[in-house]
Amino acid sequence: MSGVALRIWLLHPAPASRRQARLGRWYRAWRGLSRNGLAMAGLFIVVALVLMAIFAPLIADRAAVTTQSLATRLQFPSAEHWFGTDELGRDIFARVVFGARITLTIVGLVSAIVLPIGLGIGLPAGYFGGWPDAVLMRLTDIFLAFPRLVLALAFAAALGPGIENAVIAIALTAWPPYARLARAETMTRRDAEFVQAAVLQGASHGSILFSQIVPLCLPSVVIRLTLDMAGIIVTAAGLGFLGLGAQPPAPEWGAMVATGRQVLLTQWWVATIPGLAIVITSVGFNLLGDGLRDVADARSA
Repeated sequence: MSGVALRIWLLHPAPASRRQARLGRWYRAWRGLSRNGLAMAGLFIVVALVLMAIFAPLIADRAAVTTQSLATRLQFPSAEHWFGTDELGRDIFARVVFGARITLTIVGLVSAIVLPIGLGIGLPAGYFGGWPDAVLMRLTDIFLAFPRLVLALAFAAALGPGIENAVIAIALTAWPPYARLARAETMTRRDAEFVQAAVLQGASHGSILFSQIVPLCLPSVVIRLTLDMAGIIVTAAGLGFLGLGAQPPAPEWGAMVATGRQVLLTQWWVATIPGLAIVITSVGFNLLGDGLRDVADARSA
């Protein structure tokens, strides 16, 4: 099938199958996203981060991440050390590259925890209403009453330092917005005709939730998650900065900023470069999330 024929097939106003309709929706979404220059810039940053994490051993020397050499400590960026060296003589470029793996690991694990919790609380609250809604939403309000970073610090301090505990602490503070969003999406659809048709056919509540409502709620939740990834990254960096995240010698960006602050006025690159990595990554996720939100709003208009 040629490119023109494929495009006509994807954009056909009367799709002949579910597969054609599904692929057509994805194609229209991609066309809308590709017209947004800032969204494409964010997508480029995110894809570059993922590729850097995957191919880190091909980009930088793994040994340079932990190799200490006082003879080369605090060297200015050069052809030998592109981003300079830190206070222990470790190559900052290699540590930033391999630090992308830690950042993506935290983002992935938090997402894997937050989405089920948010959907698991928001869906039944919005679908059943009544006392389940009151109980689940009051629980959500309790978590929303505390600033996310402060609550994450409290959980991390109680659980102890380490990347696993940092992931748990961030996830425990990040799920309430997703629960509220899932509840709102469910409430707008629980009385829809297709839900009533499923009830008349004898479908169980669980079947209706998972087969009818979840697919409609998931895009909004995923877009919200993309927008929140910048906050997750900053929170993880904050925990690392305070020594509650990934522990040395792991090349975590927040911990690198913490060690570099001691020589910030004289050897600025030690803290500035991992700080720029945090900023660029956060901006990339924000731009991509804004673009996805604009596409979703245009499709729902």
